[in-house]
Amino acid sequence: MKGENQIMSDLLNRVTTLPRGFVWGGATAAYQVEGATKADGKGKTMWDDYLEEQGRFSPDPASDFYHLYPTDIKLAQDYGLNAVRVSIAWTRIFPQGYGEPNEKGVAYYHRLFKECIDHGVTPYVSLHHFDSPKNLFDAGDWLNRKNIDHFVDYARFCFTEFTEVKNWFTVNELISLALSQYVAGNFPPNHHFDISSAIQAEHNELLAHARVVNLYKSLNLDGRIGLIHVLQPIYPITNTKENQHAADLYDAFINRFLLDGTFLGEYSDETMALINEILSKNDAHLDIQRDDMEILKAASTRNDYFGLNYYQSQFIQAYDGPSGNEFNGTGEKGTTSFSFHGVGQLVPKAGVPTTDWDWNIYPEGLYDILKRVAREYPNSHTIYITENGLGLKEEYNGEDIIQDDKRIDYIDQHVDAVLRARSEGVDVQGYFVWSLQDQFSWANGYNKRYGLFYVDFDTQKRHVKKSAQWFKALADTM
Repeated sequence: MKGENQIMSDLLNRVTTLPRGFVWGGATAAYQVEGATKADGKGKTMWDDYLEEQGRFSPDPASDFYHLYPTDIKLAQDYGLNAVRVSIAWTRIFPQGYGEPNEKGVAYYHRLFKECIDHGVTPYVSLHHFDSPKNLFDAGDWLNRKNIDHFVDYARFCFTEFTEVKNWFTVNELISLALSQYVAGNFPPNHHFDISSAIQAEHNELLAHARVVNLYKSLNLDGRIGLIHVLQPIYPITNTKENQHAADLYDAFINRFLLDGTFLGEYSDETMALINEILSKNDAHLDIQRDDMEILKAASTRNDYFGLNYYQSQFIQAYDGPSGNEFNGTGEKGTTSFSFHGVGQLVPKAGVPTTDWDWNIYPEGLYDILKRVAREYPNSHTIYITENGLGLKEEYNGEDIIQDDKRIDYIDQHVDAVLRARSEGVDVQGYFVWSLQDQFSWANGYNKRYGLFYVDFDTQKRHVKKSAQWFKALADTM
């Protein structure tokens, strides 16, 4: 194995140093790494029966993080990570989503958090990462306001039980859940272009977040709280009035509605004009109940930080035909399509490379969205990049170090964009790569690998990738 000086020379490209005190972490999600979906009293999530009925792939054993977390936390420490994003599986704590807590699940998370802290790896903990309890999902998931009450109760328990955790996120990627459940149809319940449900779910998730933030602040706890949005800058494919309007419409649906609700505590007149146009063109509606906006407004200045996930930007042209989409779940390049009636059609941009899953590789978009958030939403305060990474098809070939230079190049370009925005005054204080180790993917199974560490899913053995060495080399510059 090469010495550290040679690794530094080989692997540091444009980005030469990290700021002192920068959070340099790896991200995970409970359902994607833990496995053990039936162990120690865990209840079912929205995924268990759905995946079994599909028969394409199983979430067991995933990365067996439930048993092997000491291995992965030690690897994180050894390779220079000072933080890790994890999520709590709601149904490990409350198997039905409410009721009496499951002591074995509670004990597991205490052990996990202690392991992190003992190894100098600060845990950043999400309460919800795409894994609603099955019976709450069956009762309407986020469309059922009673489930918001259950979420608040679950959050209260976690805040008062896990006092060792000082960094909390409420909900991960609100739009990804709403879009995948009710528009793209690749998450259960597999609705396609159910625009009423999608936008209502966005609003209700914002309401759930706001209620939990307001609860957290009322408890006067020694910690911080925020939420995580995945943001996708939307660019017109050519600079026509029609294409710019398409970009404005889709941006309102994907980004602006959620950012307004989070950090303004209101939906601006311009945002609502765009949302109402989408609703009208798709025979859809949105129900905002009495007191909703007061709750959002109260929380809008109380987020301590903002988790920003970024993977790609989108390019759009005006479109008024029927809605339709094809989801690339296998890595067969060129099989994705997305057309949204009365909004726009996503199209490739010449010169912009794509992954095998048709995701645009566009680091400039991360710089642009950071500058925009800082300019338009000062209540976002400190920003952390809570996910960013490259999925690849990889196989272990017996070498000591798995060569993943494409991943290094991708991360390098995006970290460069982060540090450029930071140098221009954007308060970015950390970066979490997706993902710490190879994980189970919701709609792709096991053929899409993001990790710094390769997981042999048959043996659960971990293998170091070159990107992990690059991470260590950069960590050593702080």
